Amino acid sequence: MDKINLYCHGGSENHGCEAIIRSTVKLLDQSVNVFSNDFNQDIEYELDKICTILNNKSMPVVRGSKEWLFASIQTKMTSKIDLLVKYRYKNLFDGLKKKEIFLSVGGDNYCYDGTKVLAAINHGLRQKKCKTVLWGCSVEPKLLGNDEVAKDIAGFNLIIARESISYGALKEVNKNTYLVPDPAFILDRTNLPLPEKWLKGNMIGINASPLILESSGNDGLILAAYKNLIHKILNETTCGIVLIPHVVWKENDDRIVLRKLYQEFKDSERVILLDDYNCMELKGFIARCRMFIGARTHATIAAYSSCVPTLVLGYSVKSRGIAKDLFGTEEKYVLPVNQISSTQDLAEAFGWLLKNENQIRDHLTKVIPTYIEKVYLAKELLEEKVLRDCK
Repeated sequence: MDKINLYCHGGSENHGCEAIIRSTVKLLDQSVNVFSNDFNQDIEYELDKICTILNNKSMPVVRGSKEWLFASIQTKMTSKIDLLVKYRYKNLFDGLKKKEIFLSVGGDNYCYDGTKVLAAINHGLRQKKCKTVLWGCSVEPKLLGNDEVAKDIAGFNLIIARESISYGALKEVNKNTYLVPDPAFILDRTNLPLPEKWLKGNMIGINASPLILESSGNDGLILAAYKNLIHKILNETTCGIVLIPHVVWKENDDRIVLRKLYQEFKDSERVILLDDYNCMELKGFIARCRMFIGARTHATIAAYSSCVPTLVLGYSVKSRGIAKDLFGTEEKYVLPVNQISSTQDLAEAFGWLLKNENQIRDHLTKVIPTYIEKVYLAKELLEEKVLRDCK
């Protein structure tokens, strides 16, 4: 059989995207093509050692060319962008074979704007009789009220939803939807030497992101809440703090926020700022934390899967759904960023985590092995529902 193709991959400077690719390749255990929106990033983080990386960066359509003319006519007459997208992602569509299998691995692409482009890409693949799979996804349920989005979702041959909130909404639109944990729960970890000031067994990992500040509508409030959290840890515990970036995209770099926090507290001698590492190495650091507070979903998945008690600053359905599936409730485990109204809210939420630390760790130790085993159902479903039909 030809290789399975992964698409809608944004590049490995988002280490959540990298984690999905690495864990999917591990799960499928066969040759895989990855159509990457940033080829150079994936080479830098050595994804080419485990799969074939193909450049799928969006290319401009030259104004005045016949492609530009055809695309412009279609868009003006029908409002569709199918031809424009086909020309922009030429590398993806060239040489397609009937019944090729494409896994859309963006994870949370259907939680944000940009679904019109996704639908156009999927339409182009389906026109060529390719099989499309929405893989390890979360979907903002209200988006499914859009007829165009619902039509696109209904066209997938298989959907693997990573948490129950998305699963319930997707099942209403596409009966070929199944609930399976995020593939990154099986991501391998690499334990690098610990930094000099690391307090073994007594470090609190903290992840923050520009996106979480923007999502709140009040970035000053959220930054102040992080500062009060650090004050509480330094003043009321003996713990050290490690600031851990998980996305380093130029336009959305966690280190921008974390450096501000580090500069304010570096003189305490109990605060460490990690630099950039690949997703397995980051998981190695997170796994050796005592507790973790994180904004990036895959940073928190690294913590959950390592049985580290975790508080999530949530801004979308994915964080709420994963916590609900692990604990039976999202309450106390997820602090919705849009519900933070006081600079003390985050510190108070951490206080609950600290008080219940042992019970949470015990619970994770009991449920995580079974939860991780469920990840392998995704491969079985892919073989049963899609691959079998392509033989």
